[in-house]
Amino acid sequence: MDGGPVSETERVEASTGFDALPDGIVLTDAAYTVRVINCVAARMLGIEDRQALIGAHLTEVLNVRNQDGEDWFRATHPARILAITTGIAEKTWFLPSGEEVLITTKLQRSEPLGPIEGLGLCLRAGRGRARLDRDRSDLVATIAHELRSPLTGVKGFVQALLNRWEKLSDDQRKLMLTTVNADAERLTGLIAELLDVARLDTGRLSLHRRGCDAEVLVRRVVDSVQTSTSRPIAFHVEGPLPQIDADPDKFTQVVTNVVENGLRHGEGTVQVTLSVAPSGSLTGDATGVRIEVDDEGDGIPEEIRRRVFTKFWKHGVRGGTGLGLYLVGGLTKAHGGSVAIGDAPGGGARLTLDWPSFVVE
Repeated sequence: MDGGPVSETERVEASTGFDALPDGIVLTDAAYTVRVINCVAARMLGIEDRQALIGAHLTEVLNVRNQDGEDWFRATHPARILAITTGIAEKTWFLPSGEEVLITTKLQRSEPLGPIEGLGLCLRAGRGRARLDRDRSDLVATIAHELRSPLTGVKGFVQALLNRWEKLSDDQRKLMLTTVNADAERLTGLIAELLDVARLDTGRLSLHRRGCDAEVLVRRVVDSVQTSTSRPIAFHVEGPLPQIDADPDKFTQVVTNVVENGLRHGEGTVQVTLSVAPSGSLTGDATGVRIEVDDEGDGIPEEIRRRVFTKFWKHGVRGGTGLGLYLVGGLTKAHGGSVAIGDAPGGGARLTLDWPSFVVE
């Protein structure tokens, strides 16, 4: 399996040509003879003199094992891989020290179904996976906290109803059941929010679009949100509006998140205004409706506005999952609309949604 002698020039080029890359790189020829080891790979694999291993077989360089104790070459069997395979997905392997290393492999073929002419291995430290695990743990903790609050309310009121049913008046029972119903709706909304995030991330979001009356839908949102807050919400419509092209459930979800965001992070009155979208605000010559939601709080600093629509973004001390505005951005763009943040005329933040109108074909 010897790939032939390696010149001194090749050794130098192999030692320095890939050192600028952030990941570890190991390249071989068809005989699995190592031709390149960059400095990151050498450091991760504990190789002191990498030039001495240029020309060695891959098994002498890649000293990693899986959870079953098999080395990479024995477990992977490159020569037995199907001819249609072009790569091996990232997997976790363990160095002799016990440290994790993530390895992705590319199989070089000059033509489809042809023989393997070389391997390219990319090595990454397991610390990236550890950070990902921490992020997931933070997500689980956040979701658990958001779920626990309404569940605690549901459990408490149901227990009280079971234990004291005969002693409670009809008005007391109705109040408790109303509260349980509100908490159940909150849980349903949170679960729907998480599912939509997953669908956006995987590109599996389904939209049932049709012509909708934006004024009717937004007014329903304002009336619904108003029942759960003592803060005033003003609603204003400027002129006749075209129908919008929307999945009504998703549009309602977007507007609800924006209005509730103004209540949660702003102060004073939340102003919701509908108008015809200005020419050029949407892609091409599309017309549409503009929804502006203003609050009277401190606003959002310009330097962090780009991060507002990223996943798990939070600002200030008030709670939430950090997914609301991420969904606003994702669902709006999925409909061909746009969303932006600016300054409200009276101070505070202004969230502007431009939504395309419905076109009859």
